[in-house]
Amino acid sequence: MPSTRTDPNPAQTVVGRANIWLKIRMHLDAACLSPRAYLTAIWWRLRGKRLRARARLSPLLGQSPLAYRLWLANEAPVGSDHRPGPRIVALIDCRAGSDATSETLRSLDREGIGALCVGTAEIPDAAAASCAIVWTDDPWLMPLNAGDVLAAGTANAYRRAIANVAGPRVVYADDDLLDSAGRRDIPHFKPDWNAELFRYFDYLTGACIVRTSESALAQLSGPDWSAQLVASAAQGGTEPPVHVRRVLHHRQVRPVPRVPVRLEATAWAGALPTVTVIIPTRNRVDLLRTCLQGLSITDYPGIEVIVVDNDSDDPMTLDYLATLDPTRHRVLRHSGPFNFSAMNNRAARMADGDLLCLLNNDIAVIRPDWLAVMARQALRAEVGAVGARLLYPDGRIQHAGVVLGVGGGAAHAHRLLHPQDDGYFHRHSLPQFVSAVTAACLVVRRDRFMAVGGLDEVNFAVAFNDVDLCMRLNQRGWQSLYEPRATLFHHESVSRGFDRDPAGAARLAGELQALKAAWGTDGGVDPFHHPELSSFSERFVVRS
Repeated sequence: MPSTRTDPNPAQTVVGRANIWLKIRMHLDAACLSPRAYLTAIWWRLRGKRLRARARLSPLLGQSPLAYRLWLANEAPVGSDHRPGPRIVALIDCRAGSDATSETLRSLDREGIGALCVGTAEIPDAAAASCAIVWTDDPWLMPLNAGDVLAAGTANAYRRAIANVAGPRVVYADDDLLDSAGRRDIPHFKPDWNAELFRYFDYLTGACIVRTSESALAQLSGPDWSAQLVASAAQGGTEPPVHVRRVLHHRQVRPVPRVPVRLEATAWAGALPTVTVIIPTRNRVDLLRTCLQGLSITDYPGIEVIVVDNDSDDPMTLDYLATLDPTRHRVLRHSGPFNFSAMNNRAARMADGDLLCLLNNDIAVIRPDWLAVMARQALRAEVGAVGARLLYPDGRIQHAGVVLGVGGGAAHAHRLLHPQDDGYFHRHSLPQFVSAVTAACLVVRRDRFMAVGGLDEVNFAVAFNDVDLCMRLNQRGWQSLYEPRATLFHHESVSRGFDRDPAGAARLAGELQALKAAWGTDGGVDPFHHPELSSFSERFVVRS
């Protein structure tokens, strides 16, 4: 009887073997990058702890220079079928020369996108370009740099996005860079629209289409006309920019982030409101003393401190609490099992401050302006909870915002990164909206904290209460904000310990399930993260 087996596709076989070889080389890179962490991950994998192994291994594999090459080998095509829609006109900054421009023009022609070369004798500037556009067609404009190349299907992808969302003035996409040999490298898988991040990092210009008017384009001047065009459209529309989560632009250069050093002087106008700082504690007088000493040197005009003592029985701690100045500190006795949410809620109801600062007892102050920086941000109409950048004692990052979905729950962004490192497009050093921030150091308006019911004492007694609080604030239009210009040290969970006992592990598992049920963290994608970034890594690396 003849065999019914069919031979595999030769091309697929070659690709499959190439992918296997790439994966082997990525594992070698990971082993060289951090031998101990790599071997630990492999050991966990052999013991059947697959989730823990993947969480340790993913950031190592993602840091390999081959990670994006493997991703490209499996990249799905955008889809280049003709889709009717509005006309798109590319405005190319042609100052780089004709050789670079020719590559750009070829990719535009393939997409059926018309082009104008700005910076030439015929069209010297944006004002001249405005006269050359047929505005009766109500076109979308695509500012590009000479040498940039579009992916096949770019026009179709943009037109689909325009058709699916009503009223946007900007639609933008992900991008990567072309190296000297024309190979694609260094992808930027971008967040959805993040107005605060855009103030410091123009991640739209050069990888977007814009809807504007003839008069608005004619008013632009100078070499940065394209950035002016995009900023005006992004910040002036009634609808936020729309994100196409596909790599549509292959670029020569990108705008670089502008890392702020201090809060702008204009943000300091006006009086600062009173703040009630709430510090839960149990024993560990050494930590509490350091925390309170940091508050004593904090440059802020009106601070009330409530120390919530959870059954301390250490004599030195009790003596220290008894000596605190009652005009500045209130000690609230809270008995029973540790319930972070209940302790903070009880203190919040007693607070006199207009703002609340939830502060762990294992926080150490670095700069005296940290609280003023966070308070100014918390006063903004659109802002809910404000979180600081927290560092481990060795100087590496412990918290730079919270990302939903990592590990199926939520995790601290950029953890273990050194602050001076570039990281993922300097995101750890830029103020930005995030889905959540940690309550280890969190500032929020007291009326807004109360409006959403405070922390959930029932479902999130210890873990994820801050994430749940931030999500409920976000729902009200009060978005969580990460502020790296407030940087402090954090000895994470050192006074309470980690949940390694069976009861603690069971409690943590229950709170994780409650988080998944409430906010779908095991199925959705954080809007400030990206589906092509690993959901097993806190370090913003390409999924592998």
